[in-house]
Amino acid sequence: MKTKLILNIVLLFFVINLMAQSDVPTDYLSADFHKSRREALRSSMPENSVAVFFSNAIRNRANDVDFVYHQDPNFYYLTGLKEPHSVLVIFSENQQQGDKTFNETLYVYERGARYKIYNGEGTGVKGAKEQLGFSNVYGGQAFIDDPIDFSKFDKVMFKEFEDDVRKKGREQPNLYALIEQFKSSINTIPMPAENKIDAESAAAQSIVDTKSLRTLMAGLREIKSKEELKLIKKAVEISCVGQIEVMKAMHPGMSETETQGIHEMVFKKYGSEYEGYPSIVGAGNNGCVLHYVDNNKLNVGNELVLMDLGAEYRGYTADVTRTIPANGKFTKEQKIIYDLVYDAQEAGIASMVIGNDYKKVDMVARDVIYKGLLALGITDSLHHGYTYFPHGTSHHIGLDVHDLNNRGSFKENMILTVEPGIYIPEGSKCDEKWWGIAVRIEDDVLVTKNGPVNYSALAPRKSEDIEKMMAEESIFDKFQLPDLDAEE
Repeated sequence: MKTKLILNIVLLFFVINLMAQSDVPTDYLSADFHKSRREALRSSMPENSVAVFFSNAIRNRANDVDFVYHQDPNFYYLTGLKEPHSVLVIFSENQQQGDKTFNETLYVYERGARYKIYNGEGTGVKGAKEQLGFSNVYGGQAFIDDPIDFSKFDKVMFKEFEDDVRKKGREQPNLYALIEQFKSSINTIPMPAENKIDAESAAAQSIVDTKSLRTLMAGLREIKSKEELKLIKKAVEISCVGQIEVMKAMHPGMSETETQGIHEMVFKKYGSEYEGYPSIVGAGNNGCVLHYVDNNKLNVGNELVLMDLGAEYRGYTADVTRTIPANGKFTKEQKIIYDLVYDAQEAGIASMVIGNDYKKVDMVARDVIYKGLLALGITDSLHHGYTYFPHGTSHHIGLDVHDLNNRGSFKENMILTVEPGIYIPEGSKCDEKWWGIAVRIEDDVLVTKNGPVNYSALAPRKSEDIEKMMAEESIFDKFQLPDLDAEE
């Protein structure tokens, strides 16, 4: 009787899950895209080599509650699978097992009946074949019960493991068990030495390679396909609409948290699954903290508000920053600093051409800012400009907000940020009228054969255009919630 009841419950949840899946997004990367990426990687691998990828670890939030799961970007790039406890093995050449020929194997977690009740049906072996386009798929237990003989390869490539994988868990075999099996399979293979003196000779003898895979994957991921650019552009435009709506809604009585909430509500309205990184909303002196994420100032007052937020859409993240005056008008000093940063960014964007590199972008933007700060008397030498502009100007974006790349010259269809800034904390060695002014302007720029294309141009950048946008009526002007602090 009990068994029959459990089966009926499982069947009910299975039906509910099928109904839910009938109305889901369809604009994810295609199975053909992921397959093409595996083929591209395979073609760049050394002869008689194997590449092993593990899914991301589940991170604990507190007690028995985990953070929302987010897949390892390389694993997602190659598979499209968004679930944990999985392994992908790619071979440089075809392998033969009995009468079966294959050049890749995917091992996935097969959810049990009770697990499905709480977490849904999942992909499993069947889904990996039907949805992801893999032909050689097994449950994770097969990776343990029928281990691969890695000793027959000339090179075994994988990423070094971090100490953040939990041993215990209801899911078995879990990621920890899969990694331990892999370590056991390669523990007889010579490993590269830690000592720098003999590392080179030891590495030459070892078939274990924890370095090359990063370079190979970076070479693929730094240049975006049309499919990828479509998703990135959507993520960027969603982020721009968030900036625009906040510009219209902003007032001195708003909190940093409320500002963040408007941005992220816009993200969700457009179907963005996550934020691409922790949202940064810093008013006044808080904006001088480069990765400020407390966002707990209750009233932004008449300060500048630095807003660095990016929507993640179908795995790809934007990275857009605007800095606006909370009361809708820049003061004289705020405008001078803002316009200086704008001029620096314009110079940086103009240098985003094929053949240049991120160092060139940084140099031209930094030159404008350093000379401007000196002319204003904020610094007494060009060298001291770094004090107020302490970070780099550009980085790649994609599946990571700081996306994988090989730090070389710009090529067509690379997309990077251009984000100069000036930050003058309270107590700085300059006139007090500049204290607490923090400005960063960040845009996502595509490198093309016809010059740079600013994907985030939708959100106003010029100081006068920001003021004009802030004067417009906001859909949030009449949005009122009950006062929960009222006395009874």
